[in-house]
Amino acid sequence: MTKKCSDFGHCLYFTANSLTRMINKMADEEFKKLGLCTSHAFLLMVVMEKPGINQKDLAKLLNLNQSTVSRFVDTLAAKGYLKKIMQGKKSCAHPTEAAKVLADTVKSAWENFYAKYSEVLGEEGGRQLAENIYEAYKKLGPQD
Repeated sequence: MTKKCSDFGHCLYFTANSLTRMINKMADEEFKKLGLCTSHAFLLMVVMEKPGINQKDLAKLLNLNQSTVSRFVDTLAAKGYLKKIMQGKKSCAHPTEAAKVLADTVKSAWENFYAKYSEVLGEEGGRQLAENIYEAYKKLGPQD
């Protein structure tokens, strides 16, 4: 069945991008209180969980280009949250003491963000939506 051009509710491109903008806005509001953008907070939490992770693995895990991850690591290093250590040819990210101090605050911001969208979508609704989007990503995404 053909849909009208203005029937955006049935357009995956439009709805996915609209949702992304709304979710980004909600997350950014939480993390700007910490002086971090959401992407930096995500990367910081990964490095806290996996100290010494190399930038190639970070890029793969976060589904970002290595150049983007390198820029994020440099920014967080300049803020004093990460340090880069070369291990052979690989640049590995390690949390600093300042990052360890900030970790609980970042975790709280994630929890606040989760609570805000769960309040609207319901916990089960939010979980199911995330799972459905992830499954679609895996089907449509790179097949490596």
